[in-house]
Amino acid sequence: MSVAVLIPTYRRNDALSDAVRSVFAQTRLPDEIVIVDNDPQAGARAAVEQLSDSAPVRLSYVHEPNPGVSNARNTGFAHTSARFIAQLDDDETASPHWLASLLDASETLDAPVVFGPVIAQLPDPLTRGVRAAYTQRLYSRLGSSDTQLIDKPHGCGNALFDREALDLPSPVFDHAANEIGGEDDMLFQTLQAQGVRFGWAAQADVFEHVQAPRLSWGKLLQRSFAYGQGPTQTCAQSPRTWAGVAFWMSVGAAQMLVFGACAPVARLISAQAAAECLDKAAQGLGKLIWFEALSPRLYGANA
Repeated sequence: MSVAVLIPTYRRNDALSDAVRSVFAQTRLPDEIVIVDNDPQAGARAAVEQLSDSAPVRLSYVHEPNPGVSNARNTGFAHTSARFIAQLDDDETASPHWLASLLDASETLDAPVVFGPVIAQLPDPLTRGVRAAYTQRLYSRLGSSDTQLIDKPHGCGNALFDREALDLPSPVFDHAANEIGGEDDMLFQTLQAQGVRFGWAAQADVFEHVQAPRLSWGKLLQRSFAYGQGPTQTCAQSPRTWAGVAFWMSVGAAQMLVFGACAPVARLISAQAAAECLDKAAQGLGKLIWFEALSPRLYGANA
């Protein structure tokens, strides 16, 4: 059974080093770690060369000079022939049992795609208040405390793929998502239509280290807006279903009005309640204003 850990990176060398070292410390080591440097200037090369001296497994550096989240992930998939590919983002660190937990869950559940929890870690000055609660809500992915099959897939950060059990499209990730993201949503929608089983590995924790500038209110609300655009944009894709577009636009309008009005009152209850209202209001606006020309460019050269 061959296993690779894939880490796409874009100008986060310090965070990348932490991510790679967390893979070095796994109780179940992979056969290979593939780092895809998506910086046109190949800025991560020196950092990877330094890490290679202490690598307990094969450490592969691949340069993908064309910026874009789909480009980076596709290059990583193409570079390795491993059966299992575990994805870790360059701003995440994995708990020591992370990879073993993903693999165990895949086998136990007979699930070709398995996800694990993501726990946001904030800088010390930002430990409380509405912005902290909003950041935790946006960047954390918490689920059941039990390892089990799930109906709804999550994102690629902290996910395991069994390629032998999957009929993956070519390319795996749609190039249309290079700058706006959502490439994982598109892929998992395709796999879901094929009847693929999704699993949840409750003990496969990773920690997402959220740093500036992603902590500004502008960036946080922009990300919620982009998330909200997803359902309407999916219906607007070929084959387009205008009934679905109209439905999600209606949901978005109601969501924006109701939760936007509730946010000031929710602040009197708790920071978490206010953060939930703001997040849902911003996502509602995204459902309503779903046009791709207005999609935030969160990745690639325009990030």
